[in-house]
Amino acid sequence: MFATRVYHYRQPAAVILGLKELRKQGLTPRGLLFVALDPRGETYVVVPEDLDAVASIRVGDKLSLVPPLEGRYFHFDAVHRLPGDTVLWNGDRRLGDTGSAPEVAVAISSWLKGSSAKNVFLGCSPHVPGSWWTVDQRSAVTELHTLGLLDCVVASQGVLARKIDDPRLFFLGFNALALQGNPSAGWSEVFTSDLGNILLVERRVLHYRIVLTCERGLIEIDISHLPDVVIETARVPMRSGFGVVGRIDNGAFAVTVGTIESWGLTNMSPAMLVGSSIPSLLELPRMLREMSGDLSIAPSADPASYPVTGSASQPTSQPTSQPTNDLSTTPHREPTADPAADPTVA
Repeated sequence: MFATRVYHYRQPAAVILGLKELRKQGLTPRGLLFVALDPRGETYVVVPEDLDAVASIRVGDKLSLVPPLEGRYFHFDAVHRLPGDTVLWNGDRRLGDTGSAPEVAVAISSWLKGSSAKNVFLGCSPHVPGSWWTVDQRSAVTELHTLGLLDCVVASQGVLARKIDDPRLFFLGFNALALQGNPSAGWSEVFTSDLGNILLVERRVLHYRIVLTCERGLIEIDISHLPDVVIETARVPMRSGFGVVGRIDNGAFAVTVGTIESWGLTNMSPAMLVGSSIPSLLELPRMLREMSGDLSIAPSADPASYPVTGSASQPTSQPTSQPTNDLSTTPHREPTADPAADPTVA
């Protein structure tokens, strides 16, 4: 799509200095395309070669890029600056083995603050996912994936996350997080998929809506009434391995393809932008068929056989359960792939 340039920083302290210098040259969070660490903990930042083009880059453009780094590089998916300047990040589970990931995440968060941004979303790369939270580079790190929580997405009211090998979506409000001081407890179940386990959560909330990729299809939900209720606005039953990682303002979806496992969507490819004059999830199967010419891309069952949930006038809602400090009510199963040993998980 456009030429890129890779900047290599040996120490985490150099990352914030390098990003500040790049900001003087025109880099904004929109132009931060990939951030990855190598096994030694050194950082690689990928940006457009032409920084004047940064203003035209959309989140969907990033998600459709092929990672320029080849070999053992462990990518960040997103970094979020939360209220109180605590930091949440998603990415390759092996980031936790490098020793420098928390410092790099905090450095990126500090740079985001200087850019008046709350988060940055980065390009797609196939890996076993992980999620982490910390106060600062000197504080203990909470590994949310050890609690079974993954694909953390920040909404205006708090944080959403799926649970490994589970059909439920969980929520932790910012007030609860501030009160208890860490995200190890206080998560509430706010939605349950009836299309199987949730495999992937769209990375960014747009207009209070987000798409959940499940074992047997896609579900779009409206989270504007969190924490009280979540409303299902559309569903597309299908078993093709497609997943929604993001979307852009004009309605186009960033769609990836991967392997369906009960614990997640694996081996994900860079996303492709699938657009339509009608910005509706219900149009997605038709658009995919038209793009690929594959008539097998279709709902796995007649949508008319499902409850009416795609109509804005007849939404279905699910009330929030009481917060629970025990996220093990449904035991989760760790991914069978060993991210440290499996060369195909890169």
